Amino acid sequence: MTRRHDPHRPLWLCRACGGPWPCGPARLTLLTEYGADGRVALCIHLAGLLYTAVEDLYRLAPQDAPKPAALHERFLGWAAPRRPRSEGGGPA
Repeated sequence: MTRRHDPHRPLWLCRACGGPWPCGPARLTLLTEYGADGRVALCIHLAGLLYTAVEDLYRLAPQDAPKPAALHERFLGWAAPRRPRSEGGGPA
């Protein structure tokens, strides 16, 4: 039986692989669960988890908690809906 890549709170490490959650396999699972049309819903879900993770991590060790920008990238940066590029390669 394959172990699920779920978060271990309050450390926010993956229960299966021990990496920072959401790890690569957890991200793939989330993308599959929410589907191509569910990116906005996925980001809303992840934003709620980010808020909880910030509370947990700063309560555990405020001096050693990850920087806000790193947590944002870890939880939301990878999942944000991407805008298609214009044909010229510049901003859309």
